[in-house]
Amino acid sequence: MNQLIWFRNDLRLNDHAALWHATQAGSTIAFVALSPLQWQQHDDAIIKIDFYMRQLTQLKQELNTINIPLIVQIIPLWKDIATEIISISDRYHIQDVYANIETGINEIERDHAVQEALSKIGKNLILFHDKTLFPLGSIRNKSQAPYQVFTPFKKTCYERLNIDIPKCFPYPHKQKQQPEIAKKEAAIPSLKQLGYSQIDQHIQNEWPIGETFALNLLEDFTQDKINRYHESRDYPAQDGTSHISAYLTIGILSIRQCIQAIFQKQHGQFFLNNKGQEIWLNELLWREFYQQLLFDFPKLSRHQPFQDHTKNIPWNENDEHFEAWIQGKTGIPIVDAGMRQLKATGWMHNRVRMICAMFLSKNLLIDWRKGEKWFMQHLIDGDLAANDGGWQWSASTGTDASPYFRIFNPVTQSQKFDPEGVFLKKWIPELKHLDSKHIHDPYAYQHKTELNYPKPIIDLKATRKNAIEVFKKSSSL
Repeated sequence: MNQLIWFRNDLRLNDHAALWHATQAGSTIAFVALSPLQWQQHDDAIIKIDFYMRQLTQLKQELNTINIPLIVQIIPLWKDIATEIISISDRYHIQDVYANIETGINEIERDHAVQEALSKIGKNLILFHDKTLFPLGSIRNKSQAPYQVFTPFKKTCYERLNIDIPKCFPYPHKQKQQPEIAKKEAAIPSLKQLGYSQIDQHIQNEWPIGETFALNLLEDFTQDKINRYHESRDYPAQDGTSHISAYLTIGILSIRQCIQAIFQKQHGQFFLNNKGQEIWLNELLWREFYQQLLFDFPKLSRHQPFQDHTKNIPWNENDEHFEAWIQGKTGIPIVDAGMRQLKATGWMHNRVRMICAMFLSKNLLIDWRKGEKWFMQHLIDGDLAANDGGWQWSASTGTDASPYFRIFNPVTQSQKFDPEGVFLKKWIPELKHLDSKHIHDPYAYQHKTELNYPKPIIDLKATRKNAIEVFKKSSSL
C-alpha cells in the first residue's frame, strides 16, 4: 500500500509535517490539484499563480531526487477534488491521504468532503497543523475563548515559546523507485493552458523560486538586517524588510523555519537579543493572530466585518475615486506611488499598504472589501487571513482594529517615512524634479510650471472629519 501526500500551499520538502508523516508511514506518492476557476473565485493574482507554478516545477524535480512521483491534475473547482482523490486511491492502492490544514472556510469544507468520501471506502484524510506555530484553536484566554486583541494573544504566544520553540520536521528519506507510476505522470501545464497570460521575465526574476533561495534569503535577513529591522522597516525606500511573505504564502518556507532562524544563535532558547528581533517576531505573531482568527471566525472568510456594527457604515459608491486609487492617480503622492508599485511588481511595502488602505476606507470612504479584493488580485503574497486582517485593521472594522478616529495623514506619513522623496520619485517620475519639501504635497505650493500630475481628488482634512462622523454615528446604531 502507498500513502498519498496532498500538497496545497506548502510547496517544500524541508519541515513539512504532512510529508514527513506520510513518508514515515510507507511508500509515498504526491498529488497536486490545480483549480483555476477556484483561484479566480478567490481573486488570486496572476503573479502569485505564476510563482506557484514555477515553484511546483521545482518541487517536482526535488521530489524526483527522493523517488516520490508527483501527480498533477487540473480540477477547475474544489468540489470535484474528492472524486479525483478516490480515483487515485483506487488506481495506486492508497492507504491514507496526508495533508496540512488550511484555515479558510472553503478549504475546510473541501477537506471535509474529501474526508467523507475516503471514509466510505475505509481510508482517512490525516491532517496536520503546519501553517501556524501553534495548533489552530489552541491559543485561548482564561475563558477558553479566542483572543480578539493582539497584545494578550502575543503574551500567551511568548509564554508558549518560552516553554518550547516549535521544532522543524526532518527532510524525508529517499524511497524506492516507482517507475510504473513515474511513467504515467503528466507534465505540469503552462499558465496559458490554465487560462492565464504569461508574466514578464523581468518580474519573475524579482521573485526567484526554490527552497535553497528562500532559506538563504531568510538566513541573510536573520543574520544581519533583522538587527536594524525596528529602525528601517517603515521606510519604503530602504531595503529594510525580509521579503519572505511570498515564500510563506505558498509554503516555500515554513513559519517554524522563521522562528528557528530568529533563535539560531541562542541554540533554540527563547531569548531576544535586540529590538529588531522582537519587532520581527511580533510581525510573525500578527500573521499567526490573523490565521487563528480566520479559523475561529468563519465570517471572515465570507468578507464580513468582524465588528458587526460597522455593517451600518454608508460607504461611498464613487467609481471615479476608486479608479483613481487603483491607477495611482489620486493626487496624493505616497498613495499613488504605492498603488503603482503594486501594479508594476505584485508587491507593496507594508507601511504603504496601510496608508493606501486607510486612504481608501477613510478619506474616500469606499468599502474596504473593494480594496481588499484589488490587493488580492495583484499581490504575489496575497493571503486571505493577512490581507483581510490588514484591511479590517485599517478600516476600523476588524478585531483589535485601529480606532475609527485614528486616520493616517498620508502627507505626514510620506514626510516621515520617505523624507527625501526617494520612493516617490521612483514610482512617480513626473514629480522627480521636485525637492524633498515640495514632493510630498506638490499642490500646496505655487509652481512656476504646470505639473504633469493630477491635483488631489479630495481634501484630506474635510474627508477625515467626515469619516470620523460617519464611523461615530454607525457605532451608536
